[in-house]
Amino acid sequence: MELLLSLLWNFLQVGLFSFGGGYATIPLIQEYIVETQHWLSYNELTDILTISQMTPGPIAVNTSTFVGTRIAGLPGAVAATFGCVISGVLMATILYHLFRKYSGIQGVTDVLAGLRAASVGLIAASACTILLIALTGSSGLGEGTQVSLATACVFAGMLVLLRKFKWSPMLVMLVSGGIGLLLFGVFGL
Repeated sequence: MELLLSLLWNFLQVGLFSFGGGYATIPLIQEYIVETQHWLSYNELTDILTISQMTPGPIAVNTSTFVGTRIAGLPGAVAATFGCVISGVLMATILYHLFRKYSGIQGVTDVLAGLRAASVGLIAASACTILLIALTGSSGLGEGTQVSLATACVFAGMLVLLRKFKWSPMLVMLVSGGIGLLLFGVFGL
């Protein structure tokens, strides 16, 4: 029961401070789940984030559900998901009413501009962490950290397919999954 309450509390906080959308919650989830609670490793969280992005629905909700499942099974999934969703719903409802009432005030506009900038920073920090884990297997660049050349090539190739050739993200996911199976499964790189 204590574990479920802890999951609920941690994901209530994630939901309360998820300004900027689902990707902005990733640093919070990482801090609570990996760094503070030590429930998962960076690699496990990265795998969950990958699956969460591929499944339908908001990434924050999907990640909460998968993390809760991994930590405490179905009851953990319910606690984590409820915590993430209910705090977001309450916050959105309150902010909606406040914004409708005070949207013409310059201070409100200034606060939103600051939150927007912070959201971009949170998303960029998450992207950097995920990229480091994918390329090196670690969330930091320490002495002896080595970049996987195969992973870097897959990353660069998929980035080119997405940005230059405008491939569908689903097609890129399928192709990169197939390449990953070949490179890392069959050839053992």
